[in-house]
Amino acid sequence: MTAEIVNLNKVRKARERANREREAEENRMKFGQSKAERGLFDAQSRKSQMDLDRARRQNEHHIDDDDQDPGPKAS
Repeated sequence: MTAEIVNLNKVRKARERANREREAEENRMKFGQSKAERGLFDAQSRKSQMDLDRARRQNEHHIDDDDQDPGPKAS
């Protein structure tokens, strides 16, 4: 009847790892979003951005400072 030799560091680390995993799972349930929820949010964001882009007014005759040619002017 010999006792099994146990490395206490391994036991301690395994227990801590299990506790961290349990806590991570609880946090995922509390704060996380499912893949479907993230996909829905992304799709809604893209749609609202496309709607804004479509509604943007275009003025072709207006020249911004960025659109001007920075080269030297010929007289």
